[in-house]
Amino acid sequence: SGGTDMSGGAINDSIILDMTAHINKLLELGEAGAVVEPGMYFRDFDKETKKKNLELPSYTASREINTVGGMAANDSGGEKNLKYGKTARYVQELEVVLADGQAHTFKKTEGEELQHKLAEQSFEGDLYRRVAALVATPVHRAIIEAHKPQVEKNSSGYALWDIGDGVNSLNLARLMVGAQGTLGIITKIKYGLVHPKQYASMTILFLDTIAELGEVVPEVLRHQPDSFEAYDDHTFKFAMRFLPELAVQMKAGIISLGISFLPELWLAIRGGIPKLVLLVEFRADTQQEALAKARALAEEAKHNRSHIGVRVAKTEAGAKKYWAIRRESFNLLRKKSKNRRTAPLFDDFVVPPLSMPEFLPKLNALLAQYDLLYTMAGHVGDGNLHIIPLIDPTSPQIAKTLDELTHKIYDLVITYHGSITGEHNDGYARTPYVEKMFGPEMNALFMETKKIFDPQNIFNPGKKVGSTFSDLLNKLDLPKNVA
Repeated sequence: SGGTDMSGGAINDSIILDMTAHINKLLELGEAGAVVEPGMYFRDFDKETKKKNLELPSYTASREINTVGGMAANDSGGEKNLKYGKTARYVQELEVVLADGQAHTFKKTEGEELQHKLAEQSFEGDLYRRVAALVATPVHRAIIEAHKPQVEKNSSGYALWDIGDGVNSLNLARLMVGAQGTLGIITKIKYGLVHPKQYASMTILFLDTIAELGEVVPEVLRHQPDSFEAYDDHTFKFAMRFLPELAVQMKAGIISLGISFLPELWLAIRGGIPKLVLLVEFRADTQQEALAKARALAEEAKHNRSHIGVRVAKTEAGAKKYWAIRRESFNLLRKKSKNRRTAPLFDDFVVPPLSMPEFLPKLNALLAQYDLLYTMAGHVGDGNLHIIPLIDPTSPQIAKTLDELTHKIYDLVITYHGSITGEHNDGYARTPYVEKMFGPEMNALFMETKKIFDPQNIFNPGKKVGSTFSDLLNKLDLPKNVA
């Protein structure tokens, strides 16, 4: 991940492999896709694919510093997921070094090819037989079907529900995607790519209350946007406070950036800081087509609720300031919070988008109980929210507070049939909660999966399975006397 993983997936007390120094080459690139080594930074990969008008659309907000291997290991996603889906959709084939010390190539296998694999008398053949038995056994199949995530985005657990039935098909590459390196070491990736639309326009909606989301979300989704993002009033105020730093990130002048935000500042003066800012991007082959889509949504929004603020950014350049707030809010929060520290523990949950109006007030009530300062942003189009609290790490109660609050938030998320992580994965931060989400029977299947591939617990130990709440508290960078 280039060290960008939000869940602690890239750190441990064991061996850490840094692929960026040497295993970082683009090996093939064409219409059929790209073959790339995991240590290549996405920013460099993206420059090369864009030369051929191709793109890996599941890039993250940390796209300038993350690697393409980390994207596969986490099954990462980002602002284009609403239309294009997460990284798993684009992984066609993986080369992985397994517990036998050898490199193996995995892809979707079916029919006669699968039967040959199942009959093969080798380390790899044994893996195929054991995984096939795990997912094909009727009792296990029933558990998998009953406990598979009910939301569009999920990076928790091992994707046993998405690798085939073990009889007609089996895709061990898909099992590796999102496994955070706990089953083997990815050394080569074959990605499918898309042709991105070249032109973009954006509709920006300023909501006074969260309750309006119930009607706004389905209205927006009917227009089939490419991206549907959001950030809250805390994020907006934080961005205005650190406008000079935002200008640096945008490579813009502070005066010109300040002038560009005058309409938003005037809106805030007249009606107060909006509770939520919604960013709805439309992309097309021509600027006129993209703008027409954005204006159609804007006109409908004005007609249906004349009291809300509505703006249209005609071009991608015009939308840049809104994207800067959305993408850079966490970095600004982390770097500019003086005596406080970001604590991304419940930073990536997912609920059904249409549940948000009912879910968010309950979430805010939980957060209010602990008097935490936090920012909220995320992918509202698919119900994936990123909440980042700011904590005082010297507080004697902070470890207890974080533990209690995370349990309560995940209990609420599960009540709405959501996921504890849509993109950022389990890592140290969420592995203890995996059983809470999936239940003991499914968690037992995850543990068996780990045992099949890594019986000596060598690969990234303590992630996905096998760590406790006590382990998590000990890993938190807090004074030892507060845990």
